[in-house]
Amino acid sequence: MKAKLEVKPGAENIVLLFNQTFLASHHTQLVGGADEPLYEIDKQGLARIHFCHDYISSALHEIAHWCIAGAYRRTLNDYGYWYEGTRDICQQQKFEKVEVQPQALEWIFSEALGIPFRVSVDNLELTDHDSTAFRLAVSQAAQDRIWRGLRGRAKRFARALQCKAEGHAYDKLGLYQRLPN
Repeated sequence: MKAKLEVKPGAENIVLLFNQTFLASHHTQLVGGADEPLYEIDKQGLARIHFCHDYISSALHEIAHWCIAGAYRRTLNDYGYWYEGTRDICQQQKFEKVEVQPQALEWIFSEALGIPFRVSVDNLELTDHDSTAFRLAVSQAAQDRIWRGLRGRAKRFARALQCKAEGHAYDKLGLYQRLPN
């Protein structure tokens, strides 16, 4: 049975939809309510994607990371990466370089769901940092993904999210022409 979102999306619906789409096939479960996002895999091979509180954007972002991670990375807690909350400008530039693709995919998921998307530099310390180049890179990456077509888990999830309302199809390039806030 295919899960359907209610008219008003909520985090609990995203959890239900993700788990119905991927729990059996990929042994991966989406879990909300975390103070910090985390990807973990237990000894039995069940993976859990934890997202912050009940924030839909956090859920979509963590799902985007999971969709991008290769088979090997998905066997490692937090995909083998580490997180630095406070970053200097050099660290911020490295962060932005690796966050372009996940944020582009999050944007596509947001559009498929029909909710607003905001690029996140995820660093409150750099108040004077100009994120224009990063925002443009995310926009271009989203458009590139649409031109190439989504594949694998990303395509499957975007289709599961897709609203019935006109204009919320993940594959309509016109939706990605504007620069997100």
